[in-house]
Amino acid sequence: MTDPTQLLSAGLLGVVEGLTEFLPVSSTGHLILLGEALGFRGPPGKVFEIAIQLGAILAVVWIYRSMLWRMAIGMWRPATAERRYATALILAFLPALVLGATLYGPITRLLFSPLVVALALIAGGVVILLIERVMRHPTIHDPAAIGPGAALVVGFGQALAMVPGISRSAATIIAARLLGVDRRAAAEFSFVLAIPTMLAATVYSLWKARADLAFDGGTLIAVGFAAAFVTALLVVRAVLAVIGRIGFAPFGWYRILIGTIALAWLVLR
Repeated sequence: MTDPTQLLSAGLLGVVEGLTEFLPVSSTGHLILLGEALGFRGPPGKVFEIAIQLGAILAVVWIYRSMLWRMAIGMWRPATAERRYATALILAFLPALVLGATLYGPITRLLFSPLVVALALIAGGVVILLIERVMRHPTIHDPAAIGPGAALVVGFGQALAMVPGISRSAATIIAARLLGVDRRAAAEFSFVLAIPTMLAATVYSLWKARADLAFDGGTLIAVGFAAAFVTALLVVRAVLAVIGRIGFAPFGWYRILIGTIALAWLVLR
């Protein structure tokens, strides 16, 4: 019988994944810190982590299903907005695909630690606050209007998020903002770009860990997956509305606060 405490922890981690995956606050960083604080030990082979990430990304696929369908059809027609958008997404996806396959092992071995997460959270928070102060007059207001060169730059920004605590969402949004994309369009481009990126990362993680995969603890996996899916389903639309009104500065302050608390906890424990 599954320990109720572990079930509660699995649900909480799923909620945190769904809540933070699409915010510029680092879902991986939060999961590392929270898992450490809860003493959570999921099923072997990282099946739990993969399952909750998949739950979050499937929620985004569902939310954008109509747009994705239009893009899938329109990308084969020349000179369409859907084709331009699909091209930009492919270009933004490529750096993470190439660098992820090359650097996945070293980064996982060397940088997946609470200390790295705490420092990256603080540094990322400072950068977000600086960008919010500097960027006043965006020139791109539609994610479909992001050109090939800008998309590639956003892709290299996304590749930085392999370091835990950087945040895939934060890296892509910051890169887009530096290129003159407004807040809402930058966030939406980041959300849609997450679909191929996270699906590829999930498949790659499953392949790398294939020898160690085990589905022990199926109840924990199901609880975490469901919690991540439902939370992301509720959060994504709300995030776009909030970002349009208040910007990213609150997320920058939040990162600095959480990173500082985590750093203090690591030093004093």
